[in-house]
Amino acid sequence: MALEPNLLTETVAQIGSWAWKQGFRKLFIVNGHVTNFAPLRCALELLRSRNDGMMFALLNSARLSGEIEDCFTDDAVDWHANRAETSVMMHKCPAMVRDERRKDGDDPDRTTGLVFSHPVNRTSLNGVTGQPSASTEQEGLDLWTLMCNTLVDIVERGLQEEAPLNQPYHPQSK
Repeated sequence: MALEPNLLTETVAQIGSWAWKQGFRKLFIVNGHVTNFAPLRCALELLRSRNDGMMFALLNSARLSGEIEDCFTDDAVDWHANRAETSVMMHKCPAMVRDERRKDGDDPDRTTGLVFSHPVNRTSLNGVTGQPSASTEQEGLDLWTLMCNTLVDIVERGLQEEAPLNQPYHPQSK
């Protein structure tokens, strides 16, 4: 299922506003699809404007840490179904990995130096950017474990976090 960007933004903003009204003050969203970042960031801005003091953490699964990001971008900066992503799928949902296509699916990243952001059907001959042929289930297990452990650490720190200033700055009150 995919939602248009404006619908995703408003859906998350509505859920967040409902959560705020129910007493939740911290919301963690883990984004696993690169192009959903912009609409989710817009939802974050809407929620902060509507609910003063709400803390909204927008976390991208492939960027939970520098080490994780390095794994995902090792074979392509603008990756899609690359070695890391395919390895994770081999570990978590092997039935969805088409092994015959994985073995011959390597396609280079053609986005270096481009000005515009292009969809994968304009940058790849087969829907892949990177080297899925190098993926392994063990790499998927290792990467998944690292991602889960990193996410747990981030959430635990976030649950303890408070805003740097106890009193918000309001210039009109001076």
